[in-house]
Amino acid sequence: MNDSVLNLLGLCRRAGRLSLGHDACKQAINSGKAKLCIICSDASERLSDEISGLAKTHNKTVYDVKYTMLDIKQALSFKAAVFTVDDEGFAKSLIAKLNENQSGEERIL
Repeated sequence: MNDSVLNLLGLCRRAGRLSLGHDACKQAINSGKAKLCIICSDASERLSDEISGLAKTHNKTVYDVKYTMLDIKQALSFKAAVFTVDDEGFAKSLIAKLNENQSGEERIL
């Protein structure tokens, strides 16, 4: 795995700072734990709209990334279309890497 974004996501996972999947994302956003929401390129429109709407309500940043659920599964050993980063430092680093690599785009809510 040579992608710096996926490497950083793997580090977040090992540090226990990711909430993976629909239910975990909703809980992290509602509890205020989520710092950044990430939506895979092959997430359903319904799921994407639901998480984006919830993030907007709680004033959270949402990024649409180029990665598919398969890419995420290979990097994190967990198949998920949406997930949240639950640490401010990791979130800032990921945003910088996503912008640097043009791997993701902030969703304007």
